[in-house]
Amino acid sequence: MIEKIRTADMETGWVERGSIYLRNLMPFMTILILVIASVLPWHIPGLAPVTPAFSLMAVYYWAIYRPEKLPYIATFTAGLLQDILSGGPIGMSALVLVLVHGVVRSQRSFFHGKPFLVIWWGFSIVAPVAAAVGWSAASIYYGLLVPPIPLIVHVVLTILLYPFIGFVMTKIHNTMLARA
Repeated sequence: MIEKIRTADMETGWVERGSIYLRNLMPFMTILILVIASVLPWHIPGLAPVTPAFSLMAVYYWAIYRPEKLPYIATFTAGLLQDILSGGPIGMSALVLVLVHGVVRSQRSFFHGKPFLVIWWGFSIVAPVAAAVGWSAASIYYGLLVPPIPLIVHVVLTILLYPFIGFVMTKIHNTMLARA
């Protein structure tokens, strides 16, 4: 009888610890999933393949709502992975994501508790600036001006899709909180 209780406590402890560990990793895991989604091209007729900045959306969201669960090294690692998978200049996405993480985290008190439209408005400012930083870095790296039209489409898609990704992230976040 005592052994059964000990075994149940040990299993519950292990399961509980695993659950806490997974909840703590959730922001990083969602960013990694969205990094993979970010490197899949979307073909829009008449334009070069463009992809929304899904990883940027996730970094923005978690920097506001759970910054303590997203260390800068995790953001940097996700950015490096994105650069490796996309074939872009190594460090460019990492730089952009870490900069966004830092800026948004520093403004967290402004955004926290605000209605979604304020959050989206903030993202609609952050996304073009982040894209411009990435575009400038790519232009310097390649030694030529990268065509701006795909960049504009990229930014518009990113801003327009943020409500959907934000909704999914909110559901994930609420699940994390409910099980805490």
